[in-house]
Amino acid sequence: MIRPLPSLPAWGVLERISRRLGASLSHVQRREAARRAMPDTGQIGGKQAHIALVGVGPGAADLLTLRAMRMIAAADVVLYDRLVEPEVVALSSRNAHKIYVGKEVGAHAWPQDRIDAKIIEEARKGQRVVRLKSGDPSIFGRVTEELIAARAAGIEVEIVPGVTAACAAAAHRQVSLTERGVADTLILTTGTCREGDPLPESALHARPGTTTVFYMSVRQATRIRDGLIMRGVPNGVQIQIAADVAKPSEQHLSCALRDLPECLQEANINGCAILILTWPKEIKMQAKQYDFVGAAL
Repeated sequence: MIRPLPSLPAWGVLERISRRLGASLSHVQRREAARRAMPDTGQIGGKQAHIALVGVGPGAADLLTLRAMRMIAAADVVLYDRLVEPEVVALSSRNAHKIYVGKEVGAHAWPQDRIDAKIIEEARKGQRVVRLKSGDPSIFGRVTEELIAARAAGIEVEIVPGVTAACAAAAHRQVSLTERGVADTLILTTGTCREGDPLPESALHARPGTTTVFYMSVRQATRIRDGLIMRGVPNGVQIQIAADVAKPSEQHLSCALRDLPECLQEANINGCAILILTWPKEIKMQAKQYDFVGAAL
């Protein structure tokens, strides 16, 4: 549940946004102002307890929402992973307990159940706990597990939305993901799934008039390329690669669909990237290569 934010004086908003650029408010004043902006919560052992699953966007701190900044500034405990930029973590109080949960592709130093348990452990102390999540928590952010854990413990929890990588990448390239007359359907999908599950049918919904954004799909590039071509996507259609979006190492590439795996390899892109393919309405399917009925990637 997202509660309405109380109104704040304009100077307070500006000071908190600019505090990393030399704002004059003292640390104590900033923290108290941020606490006043936090929602009222239940109490555990006489102390307030609250969990916020905060979307921090794909990288740059200036893509944070004002609510995200308030939550981070007021947190007693901050949990973060390798996808969260240091400048975002630095927005928290110097007294906040910062916990690196160390999740990496294929090597989870902190399994999800351990993260869930730590969030609840800290909240039960009456702490305001913030779990920082790259992009938007509700888009491939594994937010459900943490919501279930918080609700099971009877602790108030909220999601703070963030800018997802697809939107940030499109903004950087100054293009529309849903250009009129070109693509009237936007598909967000992933090439990776929970361990033990069959790989997702990532290309299933591609057709003329769609833009498909593939998250966590670099390692599945060959399979995705083949699946799209089997769906009838002409192999010369351009696919965009956006790596490390809104980070200092950001890069954008474009190549023909048929060359996708080689392009990724040549650019040494093997981790944090999204793939964006717009199949314009006017580009028809290739000669029948694929039976849509009952077919799978």
